[in-house]
Amino acid sequence: MTTATAFDNLRIVLVETSHPGNIGAVARAMKNMGVGQLVLVNPRRFPDDEAVWRAAHAADLLERARVVTSLEEAVADCGLVVATSARDRTISWPVLDAREACQKLAGEAAAHPVAVVFGREAHGLSNEELHRCNLHLCIPTDEGYNSLNLAMAVQIVCYELRMALQGEGSGDPMAEWDQALATHQDMERLLVHFEQVLTKIGFLDPRAPRQLMTRLRRLLARTRPDWMEVNILRGMLTAMEQAADPPGALPLQDGNPAGDG
Repeated sequence: MTTATAFDNLRIVLVETSHPGNIGAVARAMKNMGVGQLVLVNPRRFPDDEAVWRAAHAADLLERARVVTSLEEAVADCGLVVATSARDRTISWPVLDAREACQKLAGEAAAHPVAVVFGREAHGLSNEELHRCNLHLCIPTDEGYNSLNLAMAVQIVCYELRMALQGEGSGDPMAEWDQALATHQDMERLLVHFEQVLTKIGFLDPRAPRQLMTRLRRLLARTRPDWMEVNILRGMLTAMEQAADPPGALPLQDGNPAGDG
């Protein structure tokens, strides 16, 4: 696949942006670096004249921007989704700096769509949104002043994406994988299936789920199964579900070793 097509697979996702000027500034930053796919999740004001004004000569990118109602819709067809975050979290997640993350994104962009997700100007992404992403990206800043505005952060990421795509290759072992990696939508359906079956067999108590599904989500995000592996897991889950209801079977005992708080 050509570099041009790899650029076409790069997606910037903005979640609930409050100021239309920031959307325009992001579009300008993207066009500077040749990244042309912008998706907006529930923007407060869009379309808006201020966005067009701030975009300068990138107004065409705004015209092509896709507006959706959920993060799930924005990244459903993506093979790799990276969230931007600078917050500490109770359950740690794989975190890379901007350069490392963009090298990984560039290495996979030739095979499938990839996305970088930016949160709200005031408080970023929620924990639930962060957990829906494979990796987290952090832009290191000086401890004395660690505030980056949205367009600045997007500019840094798009620059690193461009440099990675124009480099000599990512060295990513997944680049030559024999099967297509599962999409974000595939993974969400697998997790729903896991939750249904684990509840049915008594392994997950919906009244006190604790962190079981979050840790399972992290495991799957870290291992990056391909579509065939997802189908195998779903086949196993279906078999478990069927085996849980044999005639005259005794109830299964609950056991949840991952149910820490």
